[in-house]
Amino acid sequence: MTTISEFDGIQIRMEFTGSETPHFYVWYDEDEVAVAIDSLAVIKSGSISRKALGKAVSWAGKHKAELMADWELCRAGKGPQEIAPLR
Repeated sequence: MTTISEFDGIQIRMEFTGSETPHFYVWYDEDEVAVAIDSLAVIKSGSISRKALGKAVSWAGKHKAELMADWELCRAGKGPQEIAPLR
């Protein structure tokens, strides 16, 4: 799994493992959730803090096009590109 952005101790990661819903992973303090790119809804829950998840979803809302481009790169067997962190 490749880290594509990192801010405030939060890591945004991505990998393609099949024909699943386009998504990314939010990692914080050893916890992980998966978030759908289109709806920004949690599709695989975990015990991540609400504050960290809120920051990650806010970041993702500003970078949806880049996240989808990275998803397409992963589908094509290429590595995703880094995306600017939360500012």
